[in-house]
Amino acid sequence: MVKTIEKQKLFINGEWVETEDTYRIYNKYTGDVFSEVSIASPELVDKAVVAAAHAHKHREFSPDNRYTVLLRVAELLKQNRDDFANAIAQEGGKPITDALVEVNRSVSTFELAAEEAKKLVGEIIPNYNAQGRFLYTIKKPVGIVAAITPFNFPLNLVVHKVAPALAAGNPVIVKPASDTATVSLKLCELLEQAGVPKGYVQCVTGGGSTVGEQLLNDQRIAHYTFTGSPSVGKHIQRTIGLRKATLELGSNSATIVHSDGDVEQAAARLAKMAFANAGQICISVQRILVQRSVEKQFMKAFLQHVGELKVGDPLDPTTNVGPMISEKEVRRIEEWVNEARDSGATILTGGKRRGNIYEPTVITNATKGMKVVDEEVFAPVVSVATYDTIEEAIDLVNDSKYGLQAGIYTKDLNLSFKIPYLLEVGGVIVNDTCCYRTDQMPYGGVKESGNGKEGPAYAIQELVETVTVVVNVEG
Repeated sequence: MVKTIEKQKLFINGEWVETEDTYRIYNKYTGDVFSEVSIASPELVDKAVVAAAHAHKHREFSPDNRYTVLLRVAELLKQNRDDFANAIAQEGGKPITDALVEVNRSVSTFELAAEEAKKLVGEIIPNYNAQGRFLYTIKKPVGIVAAITPFNFPLNLVVHKVAPALAAGNPVIVKPASDTATVSLKLCELLEQAGVPKGYVQCVTGGGSTVGEQLLNDQRIAHYTFTGSPSVGKHIQRTIGLRKATLELGSNSATIVHSDGDVEQAAARLAKMAFANAGQICISVQRILVQRSVEKQFMKAFLQHVGELKVGDPLDPTTNVGPMISEKEVRRIEEWVNEARDSGATILTGGKRRGNIYEPTVITNATKGMKVVDEEVFAPVVSVATYDTIEEAIDLVNDSKYGLQAGIYTKDLNLSFKIPYLLEVGGVIVNDTCCYRTDQMPYGGVKESGNGKEGPAYAIQELVETVTVVVNVEG
């Protein structure tokens, strides 16, 4: 029997639009066609912006309505949990157990954003040297928000942009990653069911050089929220000028294993988080720094745990590491690892590929100047290095153009308090890996890891304008 592939329509101005131009999305493990998505023409992208602009100016979306709609979406997502997780596993290659976690996190993100919709309050300004004046501020929606989203968390990273934008009262236009666009369109179905006002959510698919560029050059868009590479982030900032952007960019995050930390616990946790989602996580453990005195103990336990990881079909609930997003990306990381090996690095395990799968790979003797150290690998590859003093470890973490998150295992209370001031990163995780995020926390980096913060309570403050009001009470 030939499987029928449903053609996914775009969501524009509260309507589902089908186009002749389409993009095929493949199951990343089997290679079979998973879905076929309509591609937005320039005319449809413009129509989406026009609809968003009209909604912003003429359709009321009150805070209490935003709260109700966002909670309703969270409930609908719970009811459709398995359907979304299966879509994430097939079009994204994420192991099904991790995909289910992503759906659950997305539910929480909607719930958190709903609560923030009720907290958008201004303040009264103390009346110093301004007799006869009453000063206060209000918060109002910034305007149209363009959300340009990645493939690696095709649901939750979309939700982290859409939910705060709506909570703040802004219309949002989503341009999802082409290889995982089905999930975004399915989310739009739930938003429609939940009662989001017409024009407040649009979803347009297509390439960054076409649809993305059109959105960047449209002056009607007030704010851009983007997760992706530093090169694209820099291009966005150059293109949009003084308009605002929240940019969550690359990383080569490190975790320190200090001799006074729980070495066995660190080894087990790092083995899992270095290869979660095939290493395709912005805060994935890419560099492990182990104090020399515990190197042998750590490496023995770490390699044992890595060897126990099951690699294969993401729909198998026992799978730990699934395929990467494309064979092109697998070939890229294969070249990087081979380049490192030829330059003196040692591959302790892995270093092989089959189809879209790259085996969990552990490298030692990798040095600065190698791509596996300097760049964001975004693949199931981790390098392990040693250090003698904590000052040396701090210097190694900071010797990077990135600065998203870092982790440290230590039982030294003084060190745990001091080290956040010493590391050049946006987040420090104590007694866990750098690859930790909970959805309510402020999340974002420094240097080439971007600017601005995600997390509904923090993102929403960047999606409103603070307006100062001065009333002359004697006038």
